[in-house]
Amino acid sequence: MQRFAATIDRLNATIGRMVAWLVLAVVLVQFALVVARYVFGFGSIWLTEAVVYGHAAVFLLAAAWTLREGGHVRVDIFYADATPRRRAMVDLAGALLLLLPFALVLLWLAGPYAARSWTILERSQESSGLPLVFALKTLIPLFAAMMALQGVAQAVTAAQALKDAPR
Repeated sequence: MQRFAATIDRLNATIGRMVAWLVLAVVLVQFALVVARYVFGFGSIWLTEAVVYGHAAVFLLAAAWTLREGGHVRVDIFYADATPRRRAMVDLAGALLLLLPFALVLLWLAGPYAARSWTILERSQESSGLPLVFALKTLIPLFAAMMALQGVAQAVTAAQALKDAPR
């Protein structure tokens, strides 16, 4: 099981690192849009939507990596001064009671939502917008699946830490 958890960790880290480069593209496109708008009086719905899509992709696809790296907000009342055993208990309970149920319900609800969008190849409501709303909506169940997998990896790692930790 530990090997499975390590595989999930590597997968989410790889995806997260790749998506992190998208931040640079989003910033550069947004900067270009601002310059074009205020210096040249030119705007682009297509590019504006591309920034929104890129921003969504960064947050949804890098969330599991952020969780893996401990970058999420955590309630430090229980965690800050806790022993490694207590931290493992909090991580295990958090993964099993909070993260996994949330991710699975989101996956259950978002799957049909994205599938409907794919069925009609949903496009932007703007005439010159991106014709990829279906791809954007696909990020939601993908996010849920990646978070669920990371929750499993965290639960496995925490269970192993509890097993190995002295009482």
